[in-house]
Amino acid sequence: MAKNDKGMVTGDPVTYQIPAPAGGVQLETFIPWTLVKRGVRRQVITPIDAPEQFEAEAAVERNARKKVKDSPSIRALGLAHYWQRLLDEGKYRSLTDIAAAKGMDRGQVSRTVQLTRLAPEIIESCFMERRGGPKLEQLARACPSCDWISQKSTLSNQPTKLPDQFSL
Repeated sequence: MAKNDKGMVTGDPVTYQIPAPAGGVQLETFIPWTLVKRGVRRQVITPIDAPEQFEAEAAVERNARKKVKDSPSIRALGLAHYWQRLLDEGKYRSLTDIAAAKGMDRGQVSRTVQLTRLAPEIIESCFMERRGGPKLEQLARACPSCDWISQKSTLSNQPTKLPDQFSL
């Protein structure tokens, strides 16, 4: 994963300042909310007449998020969809441009972006099982097939552990 992509939502309150309109009036808005991850989904936490409770709950969520680390397959899926979005929005013209900007090999970027073609059920199983889900290597082998049924059969036919001759 590139160093640029390792940032996380911190959950700190954010202040936005709007540029001065024609009348010269400036408006500054403070939005006291925190974006926290609850499983696969993200949830906005807002204070309800209790700023202390809001701060305490936000701190608990931040600490919980720091403890739980995503598996490499989940991180690669997120990165693949992020890069695909950059391509779709026209911020980069090709995978070669992304690879050059991130300082990575074009082949690695290409293999990562192929993860966007995985079946939704496979992606869901990665998120639901966290540690016990399909490994990144297994996902990469299933990707060349655009047919979701054959992807599922490819993953179901692969062993999840090393053969006896390779076990330690």
